[in-house]
Amino acid sequence: MGKVLIIDDEKQILGLLSRIIGLEGYDVLQAATCKAGLKQLEQHTPEVILCDVCLPDGSGVELVSELKKLRPFSEVILLTAHGNIPDGVQAIKNGAFDYITKGDDNNKILPLIAKAMEKASAAYKQSKLSTSLVGRQYSFDTIVGKSPAIQEAIALARKVAQTDVPVLLTGETGTGKEVFAQSIHQHSTRSGKAFVAINCSSFSRDLLESEMFGHKAGAFTGALKETKGLFEEADNGTIFLDEIGEMAFDLQAKLLRILETGEFIKIGDTRPVKVNVRVIAATNRDLSKEIAEGHFREDLFYRLSVFQIHLPALRERVEDIPLHVKAFVSTLSAKMGKDIKAISPDYIDLLKKNPWKGNVRELRNVVERSLIIADGDTLTPDSLPLNIQRTDAVETDAYAGFDLSGVEKMHIQKVLKYTKGNKTETSRLLGIGLTTLYRKIEEYGL
Repeated sequence: MGKVLIIDDEKQILGLLSRIIGLEGYDVLQAATCKAGLKQLEQHTPEVILCDVCLPDGSGVELVSELKKLRPFSEVILLTAHGNIPDGVQAIKNGAFDYITKGDDNNKILPLIAKAMEKASAAYKQSKLSTSLVGRQYSFDTIVGKSPAIQEAIALARKVAQTDVPVLLTGETGTGKEVFAQSIHQHSTRSGKAFVAINCSSFSRDLLESEMFGHKAGAFTGALKETKGLFEEADNGTIFLDEIGEMAFDLQAKLLRILETGEFIKIGDTRPVKVNVRVIAATNRDLSKEIAEGHFREDLFYRLSVFQIHLPALRERVEDIPLHVKAFVSTLSAKMGKDIKAISPDYIDLLKKNPWKGNVRELRNVVERSLIIADGDTLTPDSLPLNIQRTDAVETDAYAGFDLSGVEKMHIQKVLKYTKGNKTETSRLLGIGLTTLYRKIEEYGL
């Protein structure tokens, strides 16, 4: 759900807000002063910060700019006791997301946190993606796989890379569409220019429009200055629109105009902006079905799909699984301080029998889990999740004599030991919510 930092010197308010927000599944951090709040930010990265306007060692309004300097993608909500904030305009200018009265009920504060969380999470995700693109060279030669299916996709991508036509990448989630988009850009004549990526499913309709096209000052509440959209940022380069099938129907018309004329209009403006951008789109949906159901524009589909490349699911190229496992072990074991020298043939055989609905991304997570569980220098079947161990309905004796709750308890203990008691990291690796982890720790007396 994300992290929320609450900065307030009133213990009752701090305790009440922590409980309310924690029950929603958020990981809550606390601080009672400006200094303590800044120290929390040095150690943690909360998506949302609730900050009292009056603190013992300073003004919350003035603190906003300091908080934003340390964590520019975090959203700050100011807390006031009287329903208004002195210098409220200055607070917004300093970067505050909004403000709310402490006495307001949960029907107001929780939706506001949810909105701020959505914006911050999307910004953090985008920043991580942008950062990962800096200094990294993507090449078709580094794409893992020797199967005919993946080699055919690579061959098509190589051919289209040197052109300027739009490309539509199709395939299930986790098949590597983003890696293909980056490689196409790196092998194109635009490789020296910007590659900008945006996941259309990460934003609400209004936020997506603002992120893509930008806005003029005064276009809406809080729009204090003119902002460039991602299409302007990608001028003369490439923009990657991931999960294009999630885009709102009315926004699709604006995208169609860019593809046809190279022009768009910012929110709140009347003059068109001209850009020269190559569009690569990706989807895990059946767009023909979406068109038939009235969710996707047929004319946009034809503009985007001038050149289609379908990326095969992992279960359609099981011969590539050993290559992926070897690559993941090489990358992840070094980070974990593990010295894995061998991979059991039985381990690989079980992986080949798994359906892999999450494809390469799911396989990576399973290998990471195995590295955590493994005690020796060899990856063996007993380090795999039980559902994969039992894929072929052959019972193993890895946990003989233990009931399901016992296995779960042992597994949680092992991951807690690996993370040195870091419950946030433990919940991430286990794939469960933080509140669920706390409940199980209490249940098992860990």
